Amino acid sequence: MKAAIHTRYGPPEVLQLAEVPKPTPKENEVLVKIHATTVNRTDCGFRSAEYFISRFFSGLFKPKNQILGNEFAGVIEAVGKNVSNFKVGDKVFGYNDVTFSAHAEYMIMAENGAMSTMPAGLTFEEAACITEGGHYALCDIRAAKVKAGQNVMIYGATGAIGSAAVQLAKYFGATVTAVCNTKNMELLKSLGADVVIDYTSQDYTKTGQIFDFVFDAVGKSSFGKCKPILSKNGIYISTELGKNGKNVFLALTTPVFGGKKVLFPLPTISREDVEFLKELVINGYFKPVIDRHYRLDEIVEATRYVETGQKTGNVVIIVSG
Repeated sequence: MKAAIHTRYGPPEVLQLAEVPKPTPKENEVLVKIHATTVNRTDCGFRSAEYFISRFFSGLFKPKNQILGNEFAGVIEAVGKNVSNFKVGDKVFGYNDVTFSAHAEYMIMAENGAMSTMPAGLTFEEAACITEGGHYALCDIRAAKVKAGQNVMIYGATGAIGSAAVQLAKYFGATVTAVCNTKNMELLKSLGADVVIDYTSQDYTKTGQIFDFVFDAVGKSSFGKCKPILSKNGIYISTELGKNGKNVFLALTTPVFGGKKVLFPLPTISREDVEFLKELVINGYFKPVIDRHYRLDEIVEATRYVETGQKTGNVVIIVSG
């Protein structure tokens, strides 16, 4: 089968298309023929290993899992003898940040992994975008215990995580202020944001509003800058470690003293989370945003684009028509 592989850490150019053995499912696994996947910040982070700590999971000197790709949508082609929840022909989607491997024509998933059947009426391209940004946003919103009536700001609201966070925060009943660039203001209004701030013309810390939760979905702000706009017991969460890992340190210290604090929840995803996001999609509360489509043989170009930091929503890789 064809797959995009990387045998060393580095820039997007370390990715190359290659012929590799087609995997065979074990007794509790399924074989998925991939129709669509994505390139996202998680893929890029593990490929570059810019944060050295990632190597403790992916391999200290070279990648253990040479095929990246954590989000996927496709069709089950074979099942192990003990699989009972899925059958050959099922259209499925899900997330795999344990072994990755979705940037290929076929991949293996455990039956009890973060996977579900696709919502009716969705294309493979749409289904492939549900889980990465969705589960990061869900994890942080749950950690902040967002509830109806709260005031929430989402900085960097147009990426995969940010655009999901806007919709999920609205689902949980919050009043949402979204921060973005000029071109995406109308998009965020269509996603349900109550207030949209154009950071190119307005300082988001000088709106006169106080927020129960400030969520930096792109890691470009800081607790220090956002602290004045947090409520008495307000919470700040960033998707990045911060300069010199500062957000981790603050997450360990600020909750001790009470009042305004930083949280740094470790993201997890389960089959139940996938089912929850699926229900939100079915009922119209969540619609992943798609920016661009690329073919698998354009993986380097797609990755370069993701790393510009300018994508709106998700970048889809079409593997099979």
